[in-house]
Amino acid sequence: MPVKILFIADIVGKPGRQAVSRELHRLVDRYRIDCVIANGENAAGGFGITEETARELYACGVNLLTSGNHIWDKKDQMDYLDRDEKVIRPANYPEGAPGRGSAVIRTPSGVPVAILNLEGRVFMNSLDCPFRVARREIDRLREITPIVLVDFHAEATSEKLALGWYLDGSASAVLGTHTHVQTADERIFPGGTAYITDAGMTGSFESVIGIRKELAIEKFLSQLPVRFEVAKKDVRLNGVVIEIDENDGKALAIERLSVPCG
Repeated sequence: MPVKILFIADIVGKPGRQAVSRELHRLVDRYRIDCVIANGENAAGGFGITEETARELYACGVNLLTSGNHIWDKKDQMDYLDRDEKVIRPANYPEGAPGRGSAVIRTPSGVPVAILNLEGRVFMNSLDCPFRVARREIDRLREITPIVLVDFHAEATSEKLALGWYLDGSASAVLGTHTHVQTADERIFPGGTAYITDAGMTGSFESVIGIRKELAIEKFLSQLPVRFEVAKKDVRLNGVVIEIDENDGKALAIERLSVPCG
């Protein structure tokens, strides 16, 4: 039997969390989803994640939360990353960073699903090589399960696409996050790896990547510090549904979602 996974793109603030609360159960029923993974690094006020916001998303039906460079924004939550095994951060941060870079969860029927989180280096932080870390970690995770999904939190389209081709045949899916702009290039590579350059954003689309557009424009015009606030209008849930063969871990289908949430 194939495994169906819903990946929810970067959840931005309270509007994004409310979108998940309103739409998730309907999507799970419609697509017969086996497990739900969401990028939650902007779930708390648009920057970072807290234990409270994570628990709220779990209560909605999210099984695991990935993240990225904003996972460190709530400084008082660092110890939480060590305590909650269902929140992961990029695996290519230096040794000693709080939290963990991957996790294995099980579907209701008991099928193990591995999730690996990585962060890009182009226009971002100087971290360990995501390509080499990916190869090492996927080899380790595939000893547990053939189903391995990668959330690649990166800025550059070229870096994301290169990692997708590099992992074709070893990862079940390489799903880009971080830019908050959904791309229309979902596909399955020849080796059986599902791919999308960016899954998009779950939050306000009358905004600049989830932030009130007036504030973002002010920042660009003035080049001075501006206190950003999460936008609230035209909320949508972005993401992808992936169907994977549970025996060999190869993707069978990928469908892009953009759901209006009122």
